[in-house]
This record gives sequence, structure tokens and C-alpha cells, in this order.
Amino acid sequence: MTKNYQAEIVAVGTELLLGQIANTNAEWLSEQLATYGINVYNHTVVGDNLDRVEQAFRLAQSRSDIVIVTGGLGPTEDDLTREGFEQLTGLEIIEDTTTMDKIESYYKERNRTMTPNNRKQARVFEGARVLKNNAGMAPGMYVDYQDVHWFFLPGVPREMKQISTEELFPFLENLTGKQQVIQSTVLKFIGIGESNLEHELSDMIHEQTNPTIAPLAQDQGVVIRVTASASSKEEAQKLVADKKQEILARIGEYCFGEDEQTIENKVIELLAEKDKTIGAAESLTGGLFSSNLVSAAGASSVFAGSLITYQTSVKESLLGLSPEWIAKYGVVSKECAEAMAEQTARKLNTPIAISFTGVAGPDKQEGQPVGQVYIAIYDEGKIVDSSSILLAGNRNNIRERAALKGFELLYQYLK
Repeated sequence: MTKNYQAEIVAVGTELLLGQIANTNAEWLSEQLATYGINVYNHTVVGDNLDRVEQAFRLAQSRSDIVIVTGGLGPTEDDLTREGFEQLTGLEIIEDTTTMDKIESYYKERNRTMTPNNRKQARVFEGARVLKNNAGMAPGMYVDYQDVHWFFLPGVPREMKQISTEELFPFLENLTGKQQVIQSTVLKFIGIGESNLEHELSDMIHEQTNPTIAPLAQDQGVVIRVTASASSKEEAQKLVADKKQEILARIGEYCFGEDEQTIENKVIELLAEKDKTIGAAESLTGGLFSSNLVSAAGASSVFAGSLITYQTSVKESLLGLSPEWIAKYGVVSKECAEAMAEQTARKLNTPIAISFTGVAGPDKQEGQPVGQVYIAIYDEGKIVDSSSILLAGNRNNIRERAALKGFELLYQYLK
């Protein structure tokens, strides 16, 4: 009978609790462990406090078969991972001569004086298997304590990944025999809300076994994670692919990509396929749409530029909208959005242009409520989309959602 290994990842560092850095180590490790059929049941983050570190370790010892600890192996006084495990287990901490020689050589070769606290990085548990760190100073460690497999890794991501790849994963592969392989893919949707998406797939969600389906709301719309477990990678991938096709048969019109693909990437891809360039005129978004677009690779081949026409006077001087015309229609209007798009295409000599105008708040403008947004798309001599939407949220929420709506409208038009 094969063992179902239950894993836990413990990250040590007050900076994680303060939000100064993100816990990307746990995210990466969880993804990797899944490929070995190892389920991560808990992520724990604990600050640099000896008693709380020990408490976190004690809890992990009681409920997990594999515990991977990242961080707290450095030279400073607040690096307390070793001391916390020592309090739990009573294991003696000794100096690893091989590691100490490496640290001393590092400073000697660079003609630098080593401070005494660097000796701490060479300290390991007596009887532990030392995991070589080829990317930094402090080595990793493996300890089998009361039938729980403990791995201690540095918190620096490049060091953690190197030790994991060269030492941790080969050990786990031998331990588990890769009895089960987990594969997953993320389908990304835009233009459909989370509740509507769940409604369309309600029967599939309620009846799910293997693969599993997990709808999640994210900044760029909604995603569905499809995860399958099987005895081989190929079998798991087929289960995922079959379920993906079943999902797309129902709501594929809203799906713009998978896994790492973004809506910006997709719009750039579609523009390139059609051999077209685009320009933008932004009022309430203030350049946010353009900034998001150029953050994606390939933008230079399709994006001509943008005109940030925030004030009414700039709409007049840059876009040629006359004071009389603005007095008639206003700057927060469907007509203004359409004129902005048309004039931008002409000014930037692009076949396609998109425009944004509206009220981000905190006050009403021209009698229009906060959140009222107008977006227009111009292509080859005519307006092809002119949308009026009312968005909720604070000032920045409205701006961000307006820019995202622009990408959604472009995607729907271009595809």
C-alpha cells in the first residue's frame, strides 16, 4: 500500500509577516512538490521569535510527514531556525568543518575580514545530512526526527531553489517513487463574473472527483484551476486536457488564455496577427492602460504610443476638440470617447485607437456619477465599439477596472 505523504512548508521571517516581501518560496515549493504526488496541506509563516518558531515546529511535527523550513539560517541574531528545532528535539548543534572552510575561503579570496557571526552559518544538527549550497553560504540540512522528514533550506530564493533541485527533489523522488503525479493548468476568463462562471459549471463542480475544478477570482478576471492526479505525467495531462475541453465547450468564448498568459499578451498577439498597430487616448486612466500594455513583451511591435489628455484644455490642444464642441457634449460622454479615439488614430497614424474618459472620483463631474466610464475603439475609419459602463470602488479601483475593461473590449473585438 502506497503512503500518502502529507507535507508542510514553514517560512521563518518577520519580514514575511510585515508584508515587506512575498512568500514566493512556498508557492514555488508547492508547485514542485505536486509533481512528486506530495500534497502540501499547510503553509505556515512565523516571525523571528524563538518560542513561536518552536511552537510552529511542534505543530508541524504533530501533523505532517514532510516539513520543509525556509529561512532563519543566516548569521544574525534573529536567525533562529536552528535554535527553534533544537528546543523541540534536543539535538546538538555542531560546526560543519566543510562549510566553515568554504566560508573562510570566500572571505580570504576577496581579501575581506570575516566577522565572527558568520560562523553561525556553518552550524548544523549533529547527525544531519548536510545539503550543499552552491549558490550561497549556509547549507541546507535533512533530519529524520521521529519518522518525520525535516528539510531546512535558506530563505534566499536562488539558494533555496538550487538546494531543492540538487538535493531535496532527488530525495523525495526516491522516497515516494513518484507513485502519483499531479498536473494542473489554469484557464483564464474575462467578461464573465465568478458567480456566473460557477453557475455555468455548477454540475461539473458539484460532481468533481479527479480532475478537480477550482474557480478563483483574480485581478484580471476569473481563473479556473484544473488539477488531476494519476500514476504518470501523460495520464494526468490527458485528464486535465479532457476536462479543459469540457469546460471550454460551455464558456470558451470568455477564455483568453492559460497559465502565465495575460490579457495584455493576448491583445498584443491578436494585433500582431492582424498586422495592426494601436494608439491610446487616456483621460481618467491617466496612462494606466498604456503602462499595462507596454509591460508585456512584444508591445513595441504593435503599440504606437498614447496621449494622456487629462485636462479639458489638453483635449482641446492635442486632440483638436473645440470648446464649443465640448460645451455641447461634455468631456464625460460617449461622444467625447469616440472623438478621442478617432483623433488619436489620426494623430498617431494608427489604424486602431482606444480611448478612456469618465469620472474616477471622489466627486461627480458634469452631473455624471463617480464610476461612470466611456470607452471607444476606432478602427480603419469607423467606431467599432462604444461602451458606457458604471464601475464601483475607490478612485484607483475604478481606474484599474476601466483599463482592464479596455483590454476586454479590445480582445472581444480583435478575436
